[in-house]
Amino acid sequence: MIQKEMFAVREDGVNLWRTYSDRGMMIQKAGTGEIYAEAVDIENNSFIYTETDIPIDSGEEPTLQDALEMLGELGVDMNDQG
Repeated sequence: MIQKEMFAVREDGVNLWRTYSDRGMMIQKAGTGEIYAEAVDIENNSFIYTETDIPIDSGEEPTLQDALEMLGELGVDMNDQG
């Protein structure tokens, strides 16, 4: 679910709000197709965000076994020597 919370106050007094997914998914800005892990915008902006089904990258590198499984899911024939 999309969450929005007060993030910080700039030196000029403008409030900044953080928008994020509480499920750890990427969010997408409506009308632009831009995808973010989180967004920080000024207060009273008109941006609308939706939650995607794309998990935020954990930063961990996949293991060799993970990579082989992903290739298999993509239909890559690991036995093809061509």
